[in-house]
Amino acid sequence: MRMGLEAAGWSIAFANDIDPDKWAMYRGHFGCTGEFVLGDVHKLKTSQVPTVSLATASFPCNDLSLAGARNGLAGSQSSAFWGFVDVLKALKRERRNPPMVLLENVTGFLSSNDGQDFENALLALNSLGYSVDAFIVDASRFVPQSRQRLFVVGIQSPNVDSLDDTPGFYESEIRPPALASFIMLHPDIAWRIKQLPRLPHRSIALADVIEDVPMNHHLWWNRERCEYLLNQMSPKHRAEAEGMINAETTSYGTVFRRVRNGRSMAELRTDGIAGCLRTPRGGSGRQILFAGGKGRYGIRLLTPRECARLMGADDFILNCPLNQALFGFGDAVCVPVIRWIAHNYLDPELAKQDSTLCEASTALQSPKTVRRAPKKPIRP
Repeated sequence: MRMGLEAAGWSIAFANDIDPDKWAMYRGHFGCTGEFVLGDVHKLKTSQVPTVSLATASFPCNDLSLAGARNGLAGSQSSAFWGFVDVLKALKRERRNPPMVLLENVTGFLSSNDGQDFENALLALNSLGYSVDAFIVDASRFVPQSRQRLFVVGIQSPNVDSLDDTPGFYESEIRPPALASFIMLHPDIAWRIKQLPRLPHRSIALADVIEDVPMNHHLWWNRERCEYLLNQMSPKHRAEAEGMINAETTSYGTVFRRVRNGRSMAELRTDGIAGCLRTPRGGSGRQILFAGGKGRYGIRLLTPRECARLMGADDFILNCPLNQALFGFGDAVCVPVIRWIAHNYLDPELAKQDSTLCEASTALQSPKTVRRAPKKPIRP
């Protein structure tokens, strides 16, 4: 989040996370800066939180995703959202609530508890004076990783859209039918829908982010382990793997292990895009690289550097163990996606708010005493 916003010209005023391993990764890259508060968001004091232009929250998805127990915002981890809301409430009481809010989570947030969790979250933002917008961006439009994420922008504004009930009116590449229908079917929510430009077309493939690891390096699996993975593939995926091996050039695919009908299966993806990076819980979330060509093949885990590149964080400083890096990147946001949102959504909205603030100040004060809005600090 920080890297994407800084790339768009924003500056960081405050950061918070409960996980010491993430704090260690943050410190390893950004240095020992004082804006990071390690601890539970529910226990934050407003005296710790500065006045900012944007507050962001990427709260845990464990209780919202299909991989979790689907306990929703009442779950032990995803309920961190309500801690974030409590901070916003306290800032509002002090009359320094941020003009903008940005939320990020898995697309399962939209359907969690039949949509009730998403509705409750948006109504909570409404109650704080934010009109809201929602859209979905797949990181594969920027990097070779399939990673759909749901974003919500809240704007402190009295302007609220009157919804158009024309079927499909809100459908677009960033608002697929399920989200467009949710918007149309929830006129009780204070919406403020913004038209956004088309997403860019990705210019790189999986092969472009792969490190040059010699085939005799210990990272590559031994023959027995490789054959075990091949035997876990369905006939279709095994045939695809054999096709890669027998090709005249080397190509790359990624593999996830998944349980199908009570059996652990290895599923191979060969379209030049990696699967979604996930946090490695018990090893099941660790993505596997398959390289084949010229009659040879090799199998190993993706390296931390490859994961960083798949998140658009190519130059991230890595000085932590493998699983810690995989956990950090699997739980992060894609840098160029955030940069795109900042350029196309946050910057124009902040400019509008700055203009309104200056106009209001000019009407009340002489030009020499107009107080301009500060440079765009954020709370990631």
